[in-house]
Amino acid sequence: MFASLKEQRAKRRWSIFFRLVTLAVVLVVLFGLGDALWRGSASVPEPHTALVTLDGVIDADGEASAEKVNGALQAAFDDAGSKGVVLRINSPGGSPVQAGMIYDEIRRLRQAHPDKPLYAVVEEICASGGYYVAAAADRIYVNKASVVGSIGVIMEGFGFNEIMSKVGIDRRLVVSGENKAMLDPFSPPNPSQQAYANQLVQEIYRQFVSAVRTGRGDRLHETPDMFSGLIWTGAKSVELGLADDLGTVDSVARDVIHADLVVDYTVKENIAERFAKRVGVSFGAAVARAGFGAAASGWHWR
Repeated sequence: MFASLKEQRAKRRWSIFFRLVTLAVVLVVLFGLGDALWRGSASVPEPHTALVTLDGVIDADGEASAEKVNGALQAAFDDAGSKGVVLRINSPGGSPVQAGMIYDEIRRLRQAHPDKPLYAVVEEICASGGYYVAAAADRIYVNKASVVGSIGVIMEGFGFNEIMSKVGIDRRLVVSGENKAMLDPFSPPNPSQQAYANQLVQEIYRQFVSAVRTGRGDRLHETPDMFSGLIWTGAKSVELGLADDLGTVDSVARDVIHADLVVDYTVKENIAERFAKRVGVSFGAAVARAGFGAAASGWHWR
């Protein structure tokens, strides 16, 4: 009898759960359609300044990914009502690949729309990959206390081999190529592999420096430590030619683009996407509690 009651309760719980999942799917579809309709009708016919925000670490999975930033930039440039584009930057840097993709897209859009300028406006910080992106802008505006620069590339890691030897742990590593486990943190450092990693870093560094020099041109007043990874205040960056002038989003829209109305084109996670993620997490937790799943294999690619 108790087993039967337990089974009935379990069926009832699962029935409620799947009804909630069905409701969640319907709500996601409705929210998605509503958001798509809103975005499709979001074009502003009157003259305005288009705003795109790059905020946070630049990486493929974050809000500052090349996919999201480039999509917003494309919409801003394609809108006939936008008289100019402001890229607001608050970023300490991130992936050189993602930053390079945004840089290249800005250059492409400027060639496709020669009469529509793009200005970068730095608020708190524009460092490393953030400055890589800013260098593609027609002009860079900063606050006198902004943090600008950090032109350089870093590859970091840890070494645990000495600790392992002290506690008596023996590293047993099987690879199919002599450099497959390059810079493995549990193995002693390999000078030839470290030298090769340094070559990779230097190659990406040269790409960064070339992008800055191309973007800034003769406005850049190079100093021996300009490309050393140092950072400067916004006021000093203007002196060095890393930036052009002091300004904000509103002042650039008003005094430079001459279109006071600012329209935000930044791609943001909509309600449906946030809701779907929460439903996914809830579903995963429910499945885990139910005991479903498979054991992970000890082998994996990396």
